[in-house]
Amino acid sequence: MGSDKSVDADSVRRARQQAATQATTTSSTPQHGHQGHGASKVGTAALTLGALGVVYGDIGTSPLYSLKEAFNEKSHLMTVDTINVYGICSLAFWSLIIIISVKYLLFVMRADNNGEGGILALTALVMPKKGSAAKRAGLLVALGVFGTSLLYGDGIITPAISVLSAVEGLEQVSTSFADWVIPISIGIIVGLFLVQKRGTAGIGKVFGPIMMIWFATIAILGVSQIIDTPGIIQSVNPIHAVRYFTHESGKAFLSLGSIFLVVTGGEALYADMGHFGRRPITIGWYGMVLPSLVLNYWGQGAFLLQHTGERPESIFFEMAPEAILLPLVILATCATIIASQALISGVFSLTAQAVQLDYLPRIKIHHTSQHHEGQIYVPLVNWALMVACVGLVIGFRTSTNLAAAYGIAVTMTMAITTLIFFRVMVDNWNWSRTRAFMISIPLLLIEMGFLGANIIKIPHGGWFALAVGVLLMVQMQTWRRGRALVAQRIHRGERPIVEVLDETEDIKRVTGTAVFLFKDLGKAPPALVNNLRHNKVLHSTTLIVSVDTESQPRVDPSQRAHVTKVAPGVFQVQLEFGFMEEPNVPVALSAIDYHGLDFHADEATYFIGHESIVAGKAPGMNPLSEYLFVFLNRGADSAVRFFNLPTDRVFEVGVRVEI
Repeated sequence: MGSDKSVDADSVRRARQQAATQATTTSSTPQHGHQGHGASKVGTAALTLGALGVVYGDIGTSPLYSLKEAFNEKSHLMTVDTINVYGICSLAFWSLIIIISVKYLLFVMRADNNGEGGILALTALVMPKKGSAAKRAGLLVALGVFGTSLLYGDGIITPAISVLSAVEGLEQVSTSFADWVIPISIGIIVGLFLVQKRGTAGIGKVFGPIMMIWFATIAILGVSQIIDTPGIIQSVNPIHAVRYFTHESGKAFLSLGSIFLVVTGGEALYADMGHFGRRPITIGWYGMVLPSLVLNYWGQGAFLLQHTGERPESIFFEMAPEAILLPLVILATCATIIASQALISGVFSLTAQAVQLDYLPRIKIHHTSQHHEGQIYVPLVNWALMVACVGLVIGFRTSTNLAAAYGIAVTMTMAITTLIFFRVMVDNWNWSRTRAFMISIPLLLIEMGFLGANIIKIPHGGWFALAVGVLLMVQMQTWRRGRALVAQRIHRGERPIVEVLDETEDIKRVTGTAVFLFKDLGKAPPALVNNLRHNKVLHSTTLIVSVDTESQPRVDPSQRAHVTKVAPGVFQVQLEFGFMEEPNVPVALSAIDYHGLDFHADEATYFIGHESIVAGKAPGMNPLSEYLFVFLNRGADSAVRFFNLPTDRVFEVGVRVEI
């Protein structure tokens, strides 16, 4: 493409080839059934290594703080004795098995939306188009939007707590580093966000190997302690979890809020399924991640059994030999940066999906790779996350304080995922309610237990994640409702396109191609009506184009365009894009093969509507929501950029809309 974004034959051909390749890759990634045996093994190995570096970064760094907080949390201060150590290790083990192995890997990851996962993709599966079913599913969709909003809070807290917990290891190297923990943490976080605009392609190549070294290291650390106290392996018996709750019942229940930290990052397995496929993620989990985590948690338990009655400052770093402490701190810092990168990239992808589903205003989204569509950079979100993360480090100052804010957002998101998954089992998989209840009720009871224990964190920092979630949910719902009202106002007085064209017999035809972007097919776009009224001309080739976002992540390029001839030289075109695709209208129109439609992208002129939204007395929204919507609309990115239109061939027709 040239600087004017014109589309030539070569770029169209490349776009077609890229789209076909992406469609093939997406459908084949989980199974690799079409490949030869050797190619399949190589591909799966590469994807598994990639999953180690992206999917498991968050959950893989949980040993830095989870067990420590289970004993040190001010709200419950568990006694370091045999019953409690065995009980907490048993709970950590069974949490990993039930939440990750059973819920996500065995069940939820089967609920893919054309290969894509995540709570927004799951919500799209139960999002009916219209009618009474839409009203019945309204609450469920609202819950899905709230769960999506909560993940933004998680994306803010994870980099802060992960980096802080790693850098705090410097205090174990020398107490003289104590005053440098916060400045170093802030420097790492700021640096991490500054390099986001470069994309993750380059650094992503080393993510997997670093995380392999990390998991191997934490496994070896755990084994070194288990050798001295092998009895800790008995904690695999769930009876120890039962004894734990009967020993110091009140404190034991409250400690669930900290124990839950061992499974934070579980949502990433599902969210990143589209990038790696279910099989590589499963292989990575059982082949390296789960054994390494279990060995390290057991090792931390063995260390505590050797120091009963004491209260270690940092179990993870204290059980390491002094000779490797500094390299371990550096490795842990690298691992937490990778964990943070995974969450940041996830928030970028989540934002793109929300924009496509019309839950957020159009904002600037940059693609950082010519080969991987999912690698994007969202400047506004990036800088907002950076400011929030730095603010959390300065405000909370230690990972222990941040742990009070961490967990409640993830717990609520997991519980919401279970509720939506129940509807998928019943509505999409046609399971009986009894069968679906047998799966979802036990999971929901466990997650509600974790949620109940996390509620006490609200006054101590948990309010932050909830506040982020509530604010974003209000914004998403306001934008969605406001867009619907604007559409209603604009569509009043619309006339059928056939009726308008019947009045154009005496209208002069001019050479060239005019593209009118308008949502409602069958109706005459206001820009077209105004052009006929004032200029009294109609282009020899006129396209009325509607762009729809489907509930599936991607649309087969061969099925993207639906063309209808309305009159000689006048065509209605409906373009369909998946919610994870960037809508490139010129490329999509150039790819159309329809008899009588000869479209040349470099000769087309694009007409789009530009609404000036003002708050008024029209019914539909309360005054505060109206002003919020007007504010959001003013900050929205232009349709020209969003649809990849050439800026020098666009005419905008303004209209004033009162909501």
